Amino acid sequence: MLEYAVLEGNPFMENTYLVHDETRSCIIIDPGCYDSAEQKRLVDYIEVKCLKPVALVNTHCHIDHVLGNSFVSKRFGLEPVYHKKEEIVMASCVEVAARYHVPYTPSPVATKFLEAGDSISFGNSKLDVVFTPGHSPGSISLINHEHGLIFAGDVLFQGSIGRTDLPGGNFSVLEHSIRTQLYTLPDHFKVLPGHGGETTIGTEKQSNPFVKALS
Repeated sequence: MLEYAVLEGNPFMENTYLVHDETRSCIIIDPGCYDSAEQKRLVDYIEVKCLKPVALVNTHCHIDHVLGNSFVSKRFGLEPVYHKKEEIVMASCVEVAARYHVPYTPSPVATKFLEAGDSISFGNSKLDVVFTPGHSPGSISLINHEHGLIFAGDVLFQGSIGRTDLPGGNFSVLEHSIRTQLYTLPDHFKVLPGHGGETTIGTEKQSNPFVKALS
């Protein structure tokens, strides 16, 4: 059975996800833990559940989603993985962190990259990688079809979508990503976004004011 925990934190109120199954293998998605209290909360959850982190995945590399990369990488011996088109975004994080006055230890850079069609396996489970750019040039979403879960990063939110006014953002590209990669999934699939509460594909197709399903 697949389980997940949501740890909201950092000044941007970002959602970090810990995803695991009955084998206790665990994937850490978008660690935003940026101070010692948030780092402890993440470690405490892993230790209480007796989990073994086996992968560190970034849906994209905006600063709020990588603030904890260095800590997680050192603590659990994991190298981050993300889409190759996010390299330029990751490279800008030191400058962006300084602009926002957010303490940031630079993330290790990826040496392996995720592409559309890849799968991330852990224990008895897997997450399929789909390419969903528009909020950032290399945004990906992670889908578990068996349990109907979508870890959507900042692509699709409850009643909203990811910003497209940041460098590398493009509304038309994001709209296309949502329509072709997410709205084609069954309505009951749960969307677990990078900020805010969860929603479903069916709900967003009907009521999302930015991208509704085509009639």
